[in-house]
Amino acid sequence: MKTKSLLVALVLSIGLLTVSCSSTDNAGDTIAPIVGKWGIVKIGTNNNGVETLIDAPQNQSGCDHDFINLKIDNTLTSGDYSSTLSPCALSTISGTYSKSGSQLTTVINGATTTYDIVNLTLSELKLKQANGAVSVYIR
Repeated sequence: MKTKSLLVALVLSIGLLTVSCSSTDNAGDTIAPIVGKWGIVKIGTNNNGVETLIDAPQNQSGCDHDFINLKIDNTLTSGDYSSTLSPCALSTISGTYSKSGSQLTTVINGATTTYDIVNLTLSELKLKQANGAVSVYIR
């Protein structure tokens, strides 16, 4: 009986060690969730590894930041504040998105755009397009 108990304990221990020490195949995945409302704060370029960023000119003074809201059901809302018609008037466009590894793909009005996720933390999302355009968002 004692031998059976030791054998069961040994098998369980080996199983736990095997699971906890396995390597992950999700290189590029992060623990921080991408779901949430992200306000754009910087835009710029990355040419040959040299990044140049400026404050996002599309943000209207006195208004909230323009944003993307990535929802858990893989839909998104893109929000744009403009003072053309009335102060800080919000217009939105809906679309979908998907995340695979370190890439984010959006589909808005039939146009598909793929971004490399350069940085994803709880408070910052940095995206880069193939043409070198960089966008930095905060929660």
